[in-house]
Amino acid sequence: MRLSKSFGKTLREAPADAELASHKLLIRGNFVRPTGAGIYTFMPFGYRVIRKIWAILADEMDAIGGQEMWMPNLHPSALWEATGRWNTMDVLMKVKGGGSREYALSATHEEIVVDLALRETESYRDLPRMIYHISKKFRDEPRARGGLMRLREFIMKDAYTLDTSEEALDEYYPQMIQAYYNIFERCGTPALAINADVGAMGGKSSHEFVVPHDQGEDTFIACADCDYAANVEAAVFVREGDKPEKLDDLVKTATPNCKTIADVADFIGVPTSQTGKAVFYWWTAAGEQEDAGRFIFGLVRGDLEVNEVKLINALGGGTVRAATDEEIIAAGATPGYASPIGLTIADSLDAPGVYVIADTSLKAGGNFVVGANDEGYHFTGANYPRDFAVSQMADIAQADTGYKCAQCGGRIEARRAIEAGHCFKLGTRYSKATNATYLDKNGKPQFIYMGSYGIGIDRLMAIIVEKHHDDYGIIWPESVAPFQVHLMHIGKGSDVRKTADSLYDSLRKEGFEVLYDDREASPGVKFNDADLIGIPWRVTVGGRSLAQGGVEVKQRSEKERHLVPIEELAAFLRQS
Repeated sequence: MRLSKSFGKTLREAPADAELASHKLLIRGNFVRPTGAGIYTFMPFGYRVIRKIWAILADEMDAIGGQEMWMPNLHPSALWEATGRWNTMDVLMKVKGGGSREYALSATHEEIVVDLALRETESYRDLPRMIYHISKKFRDEPRARGGLMRLREFIMKDAYTLDTSEEALDEYYPQMIQAYYNIFERCGTPALAINADVGAMGGKSSHEFVVPHDQGEDTFIACADCDYAANVEAAVFVREGDKPEKLDDLVKTATPNCKTIADVADFIGVPTSQTGKAVFYWWTAAGEQEDAGRFIFGLVRGDLEVNEVKLINALGGGTVRAATDEEIIAAGATPGYASPIGLTIADSLDAPGVYVIADTSLKAGGNFVVGANDEGYHFTGANYPRDFAVSQMADIAQADTGYKCAQCGGRIEARRAIEAGHCFKLGTRYSKATNATYLDKNGKPQFIYMGSYGIGIDRLMAIIVEKHHDDYGIIWPESVAPFQVHLMHIGKGSDVRKTADSLYDSLRKEGFEVLYDDREASPGVKFNDADLIGIPWRVTVGGRSLAQGGVEVKQRSEKERHLVPIEELAAFLRQS
């Protein structure tokens, strides 16, 4: 491609709202252009990178038996209603057709795949299968930001497996995990596979692939002494502490103006780990309206925080919001001074009373200071289960730096990262909802076991830039670079221009992908653009280098320059 003919231009300045390096450099380098919040056009340079990543993804999926196909982006609402996700996936974009017809724009393709499995699978002889496609997705992200990191319209490679049993799914799953490791290595972005929450996808378990990054919006937990790693929403840890040898008497104590855990602990003279923290929510079950929800009393040791994803999972799904003071008072509790003591505790989510879900940390300690449900007062010497009951005990606390690893006993650390991909063992979550079965060897119907595996290509492109750039621009890994060679001519003289023109033709005939800066611009402008665009090799044709018997060759990632004879250039580029 001749740069003088390329569509669009590089920019000297980054957008004012751009914070991440990838956001700044991809726009400045003429790779993408914003169309709206979370919506981007891929310019010719950018689309070439997308196609390179696309090819790597397809190659690795084909290598483990994948069959590429093309699925629709417009989904009839009936498919999503059948799986129960029509009213539960918040980011689902819905459109109306003629009459009363409703559709979803493809947020993901489990509904299409399970419908195909229902129609195309008859017996165990039709399984296992792995299918995949690379296609657009649409999600009504409330916080589209970070350039290509969080989009409303994006490109995803999603693969799906269909198996006869949980054991068969478990046996194939490591092949997909390894394929993902291969993909990220080939793209120059080595990633970690960590345990993760299944979220809206559902299923038995999942692994999230993350790339550590100081500005990443994901938090994951890693042990400093072993290989344990998990998303903060799924991380487990040891609650350190012991039950006291002697249980104190329960005493109501005045605690004026002490509404926070720190205030109470300081006033009574105990560590925050000897307090109980009450956190109140209004919970709505999946598929229900908010007015059909109920009040939830969350209880955790005072030195910990509630993780809302863990809380929701413990409740069986749905959504939560912070409860209002009116809702807290209606339940019989006192804002700022609440505890389960004196409340009527519900036995289940369907029973009357206050539903109290407590973290397991209450078992690792005692003689707690808790609210007395009377403004200005707390109880000291509170102990579970002597003094109060709970409806449910579960892991609802957030893991953090310094806590004890449940796997080896070492110390865990909270780290920032960018999510790069996700693999889910869906099990029979979707096949049961749609009655997608196959006939086993005995002629009996059995539910199909599914897996789902996704990588966002746009986001991966941004992650590559985050990992490969300097103060001057992008440094593309050769595997995904839009071109292999950035050729330019500098200085005056017809010989320089003719030599560069000739070299452009000869390199292309040799099979190289070449971006030729044939513009009549200053050397400074050309060098700056070459660094910004970030193609692996820069070949400069100038009067000085020609007089010395060759052309100047520089690798984008290195400072060293080489004088290479023109007749040896192709061999030099191939061998380096």
